[in-house]
Amino acid sequence: MFIETEGTPNPATLKFLPGQEVMGERGTADFASAEAAARSPLAARIFALPGVARVFLGHDFITVTEDGAHGWQNLRAQVLAAIADHFLSGLPVLEGAEENGEGDYDPADAEVVEQIKELLDTRVRPAVAGDGGDIVFRGFRDGIVRLHLQGACSGCPSSRATLKHGVENMLRHYVPEVVAVEQVEA
Repeated sequence: MFIETEGTPNPATLKFLPGQEVMGERGTADFASAEAAARSPLAARIFALPGVARVFLGHDFITVTEDGAHGWQNLRAQVLAAIADHFLSGLPVLEGAEENGEGDYDPADAEVVEQIKELLDTRVRPAVAGDGGDIVFRGFRDGIVRLHLQGACSGCPSSRATLKHGVENMLRHYVPEVVAVEQVEA
């Protein structure tokens, strides 16, 4: 199995492309700890390696963030082996039901929220996925869009600029009801 590796804007995170679907159409899954990864045999296998701080599963990629103490010199090869071993094992990527929240918003704002989600899905998420991450809608209240950054984007030095100068400006341009964008944790 040949797995490509790419850098991301986050220097602590690498993107691994196994050449096949990881999550496919099921969306994404972000694991900030080994305990959170219990429902994913793939993420659990990667978290078993020393130095792994976060695992993100995308459509056809996996991003792994190292803890800053170990570095990528040895960890990269170990992650590659763990990914290959997982796909050769035939185990599922995820077990159990998936958690998909709709976000917090006033039902009267449903039409605005649909516009926001459509713009995020068509214009923002593909670019963010290219960098090894994802952006998830978490709510809309009083003109403020709440978004959660995952994968390589979580903790990335340029994430605040991406949200404020990219996402916020674009949403404000297309959806007049949007006054600001803020980052929230899960």
